[in-house]
Amino acid sequence: MYKAILRPILFLFDPEAVHHFTFKMVRFFHQIGCGGIFRSIYKKEDKRLERELFGLTFPNPVGLAAGFDKDAKLYKELSNFGFGFIEIGTVTPKPQPGNPKKRLFRLKKDSAIINRMGFNNGGVEAAVSRLKQNPKIGARGHVLVGGNIGKNKITPNDEAVNDYVICFEALYDHVDYFVVNVSSPNTPNLRALQDKEPLTALLNTLQQKNNEKTSRKPILLKIAPDLTDSQLLDIINIVAETKIDGVIASNTTISRDGLRSENKKEMGGLSGKPLTHRSTEVIRFLSEKSNKAFPIIGVGGIHSAADALEKIEAGASLVQLYTGFIYEGPALIKSINKSLLTA
Repeated sequence: MYKAILRPILFLFDPEAVHHFTFKMVRFFHQIGCGGIFRSIYKKEDKRLERELFGLTFPNPVGLAAGFDKDAKLYKELSNFGFGFIEIGTVTPKPQPGNPKKRLFRLKKDSAIINRMGFNNGGVEAAVSRLKQNPKIGARGHVLVGGNIGKNKITPNDEAVNDYVICFEALYDHVDYFVVNVSSPNTPNLRALQDKEPLTALLNTLQQKNNEKTSRKPILLKIAPDLTDSQLLDIINIVAETKIDGVIASNTTISRDGLRSENKKEMGGLSGKPLTHRSTEVIRFLSEKSNKAFPIIGVGGIHSAADALEKIEAGASLVQLYTGFIYEGPALIKSINKSLLTA
């Protein structure tokens, strides 16, 4: 029904406006008691789908990537569409409006999206206020949530570590794992933090804070698909040196190779089908060159169960959806989980 009826209607309107409208509709249907209906349609519950990773039990390996529920406004409701985990953010210490609109573009001929949102969010404290409503881990109704953290646009790179520490400390009691985002192309100079020296310093600082806690939380690094082989080898060495828990591969790309849609020249990060092959390449490279030394969450261009299985065969332990969820609808989650049971 989604692809045949709802998507054609939604795609007639501005993407960002549709995003906010969809959030309101999903919340409304849950308020009138439809959560159980969504769970019965889309949720695939089977112990064989569970994955033990980073000391956490994921109900299934299909998650929602960061950027969709930036402010932790809908993580409970979205989990009813079958996701095994929800990643909120990217959140920053202070609220910020992000880049000027229009900043979100569909590339229909390419089944893709370009965004230059710019970490628009209400600030970490606003997210915390909503995450407090999530039952504690192990309790009935707990939604497994990852906290994707970044820096404010006005914060210079040489002070960026302070922003990440602020977000880490604020979210610590309210998320199950952390993701350090230094790979978005939409915050000026942010990707420079992926260079070996500043990235090692940032991750070591967060690990120090983590190890001071009574029980540490998993920390993952989200990387760009545009890194060279040499840079990816640096990532492997940094993970080993800092002892973080894993990598998310990958964020959006600045490449525009092979695009056909009219919006192809818009600035920002590209996601969707054009990223499928490259993100899988990055996963395979990291897995093989590190000898599977750390877990990888695969994201980028997953529009079918076959795409997800390909990521897992390349070395991903879990997968995440974003653009594929928008183009294919919630049935994609169930399709992937069903395929995993028969693979």
